[in-house]
Amino acid sequence: MTQRKTLLVTGASSGIGAAVAKMAARDGWDIGIGYHSDRAGAETVAHAVTDAGGKALLLPADMRQPDQITAMFQRFDAEFDRLDGLVNNAGIVDQSQRVDEMSPDRLTRMFETNVVGPMLCAKEAVLRMAHRHGGAGGVIVNMSSVAARLGSGGQYVDYAASKAAIDCFTKGLAQENADQGIRVNSIRPGIIETPIHAKGGQPGREAELAHLIPMQRPGSAEEVAEAVLWLLSDRASYVTGSMIDVSGGR
Repeated sequence: MTQRKTLLVTGASSGIGAAVAKMAARDGWDIGIGYHSDRAGAETVAHAVTDAGGKALLLPADMRQPDQITAMFQRFDAEFDRLDGLVNNAGIVDQSQRVDEMSPDRLTRMFETNVVGPMLCAKEAVLRMAHRHGGAGGVIVNMSSVAARLGSGGQYVDYAASKAAIDCFTKGLAQENADQGIRVNSIRPGIIETPIHAKGGQPGREAELAHLIPMQRPGSAEEVAEAVLWLLSDRASYVTGSMIDVSGGR
């Protein structure tokens, strides 16, 4: 029997991350389920992974704590003998504010969680995947947002800026590792039905903004996961340094 591939998904206790983990398990991957505080959600995803025939490993970590990120990857190493894929999905959004209302603490939390944490996760992945480090290659998919090109003025410019940083990071990391057997791409979801809107103090936001979407509806986490799984697969073998919008035309 062919050995299953291994994937670490951060922010996998709900929303897009959970959908990716479940879909990947059905597609032949064993999954490291990264999460911050929602252990119950992570356990639910783990049950779905095992039901699909995959192996699930719960990996608690705070993206603002570099030592916890390192420990997360070390626990992954202890369970699996290699890392084939990383989906850098963990991220936050905050309540709508103008830039002149934002506090330094808010900006620090946003960029530590949405930029520094994912970059450190990608570093750990490269150390395990790159040919120069003895790895067999792999795939990294970073979760961005269409906010990176829309700006999100009057809502959350800090979130949009953090995702623009992820797009730039994706391009540079892909260039650095194209000859190392590693492909790096980002997905830019539009307005998607996930818990992130409620966490940012705007429950129901996706339905309220549906009229702004050319397709006149929000997307689903599963529709985003389909794009992620394509990038993880060999069907995307010549795709690196790319940003793919999953936004209903927005």
